[in-house]
Parts: sequence; C-alpha cells; structure tokens
Amino acid sequence: MATLTVTAKGQVTLKKEVLQHLGVRPGDKIDVDLLPGGKLEVVAVERQPVTGSIESFFGSLENKENIHATLEEIDEAVKAGWAGEVGIDHDR
Repeated sequence: MATLTVTAKGQVTLKKEVLQHLGVRPGDKIDVDLLPGGKLEVVAVERQPVTGSIESFFGSLENKENIHATLEEIDEAVKAGWAGEVGIDHDR
C-alpha cells in the first residue's frame, strides 16, 4: 500500500510506483470513482490507438476547392490574422 500526502491546496501526487502499476505515462488520463465508505477507485483511461498512415494524412490535405495562394497572399493573410483584421470564420 502506498501512503500519499495531501498538500495545502488539497492535491495529491501519485508516486511513481502507483503510476507504473496503472501503466500510465505523462499526458495520460486517470479516472477516479468515489466509492462508499470514503474509498476511491483509480483506473487508467485507455489510450486511443494511433491509426492511419502517412498517406491518409497527406490525403486529408487534398485541395478539394482548388484554392491556390501565392506566398505573398499567404503572408498577407497571416499578418491580417495576427492584427485581428480577420477571424477564422471569415471567408476568402
């Protein structure tokens, strides 16, 4: 059994042995269920598998509307976006 300490902010840091037992890594998620009698159930959330291929990723970048822009047009669009002149919902 691992004994954990509660901080002044009400936080608890799980020890490395507990994280290893759960099979979690940095960035993973953990579910905590509140059980009767002041008990908790801690379960690692299943990671979503990485799917697809590099070919399907590049296929997702297909230019279906056949829109072309010069580097100058792209540069102007970026500058306008940073300046707050246009938003993401503005159309070309």
